[in-house]
Amino acid sequence: MPLPLYCAHARPNGQTCSFHGPGHMTTTTTRPAAPTTEDEGVLVVAIAVVDAMPAPAPPGDADDREKQKKERARRKKKKTRRRTPSQEEVAAQQSVLSWARRGEVHDDVDAAGCGHLSQFGRRRPRVAVELHAHSARSDGSLSPTALVERAHRNGVKVLALTDHDTMAGVPEAIESAKEFSIRIIPAVEISAVYSPGNGAGAGEPVHILAYYGSWGPAKSQELEKVLSKIREGRYTRAKDMLSKLRNLHMPLKFEDVCNIAGNGVAPGRVHVARAMVEAGYVDNLRQAFSRYLYDGGPAYATGSEPAGESVVQLICRTGGIAVLAHPWALKYPVPVIKDLKAAGLHGIEAYRSDGKLSGLSDLADTYELLKLGGSDYHGRDDKEEPDIGSVDLPVLAFFRFLEVARPIWRNAMKENFANTVERIPDWNGSKGYRRTSSGNDFCSMCLSSPELEETDDSEVEVLQMEFSDIILGSRSCKMHRLVVQF
Repeated sequence: MPLPLYCAHARPNGQTCSFHGPGHMTTTTTRPAAPTTEDEGVLVVAIAVVDAMPAPAPPGDADDREKQKKERARRKKKKTRRRTPSQEEVAAQQSVLSWARRGEVHDDVDAAGCGHLSQFGRRRPRVAVELHAHSARSDGSLSPTALVERAHRNGVKVLALTDHDTMAGVPEAIESAKEFSIRIIPAVEISAVYSPGNGAGAGEPVHILAYYGSWGPAKSQELEKVLSKIREGRYTRAKDMLSKLRNLHMPLKFEDVCNIAGNGVAPGRVHVARAMVEAGYVDNLRQAFSRYLYDGGPAYATGSEPAGESVVQLICRTGGIAVLAHPWALKYPVPVIKDLKAAGLHGIEAYRSDGKLSGLSDLADTYELLKLGGSDYHGRDDKEEPDIGSVDLPVLAFFRFLEVARPIWRNAMKENFANTVERIPDWNGSKGYRRTSSGNDFCSMCLSSPELEETDDSEVEVLQMEFSDIILGSRSCKMHRLVVQF
């Protein structure tokens, strides 16, 4: 008789948490109860059917053992059999590769931009995309350059650097990626807290990933002000964690934690964990988190994180795509997703290195959210940590992400472009100037700014059209030529 398997997530303290109904998750391993309401989405339980294995053959029965071996091989072959990719998947791959390479045509992308099913056989089209990785600018172990190099070795074509509460490593990553033709998505993982709308219960930590276009966020000063406040709160938070560890008879020096974090890096839990390993209180980072530093753990402390809804709204205002990180770790994922969606959330992580989580995929469908995922790579000394690029994100999932993101990024780019133009000194000055009567020339001059080096041909075309309309349509102002100060 088939055996039902329920989607479970191992909590840091070793308990097993099972999703069983919208907004419910317990630490038991019993069969989930049926959902009690109809308006909170789908049942977050993934059920897989596993055929019962044949009974072991009696000792010495070589024929029966051989039959069992052949049967297992047949089942394995059937399981791994792949369907022929659709034309939509092939076309999506060509589009994603073209975007990743900024329009350059390579051997695997024909000049017409059209794919052919025959070249794939039964192999599903794939582009290695990493949308969640950390560098030493927050709590990762590798520099942005080393992270890019590792991504290249793993075949990654698109990399989002998502350091905690800082985008300081993005410029280095972009510069390093030029050597390997990797497309960098400027990004950040913002720490926040979610509190139920009724105010009941303590706030739950949540992390929101923000993905920006090649020109970065619009209103960057507003974003940086929020990030800076969160980073400052990390110092207070680290002191609170050390105080709790001292009460647990594990004293550590704050200076040692800051030295581990590095110059200018706000200390986080992983830096405290490394100090615990060095002091001999735990054997490794995993043990430090599972025993003391997990969310709500005996040495856990909160900082000055803003509300999750306000973070999502901030990301939307600054021209980013807001995605909820590792929702499987939340106690009550359904109300969190529902409220963040109302604030403007674009997607959730539903793919991990061990595959797609069906329950979260169903939730994404219910609330019309993008399904994304990444390795959450930190470069820790942990054999169980997924490597960068290890998440098999379907090319259609990333293609749909770009369909949503690119218009938003384009609007942010135009806002940044306008701000750059305003900063050109002596706009109406009488000293050395250059005249232009075309949007193309105007864009060429402005795009020569060091701030605007990372620009797609398609983005430039949009700007040319925008400013051509401005220049050619300004006769009412008698502005037939635009004067730009050098």
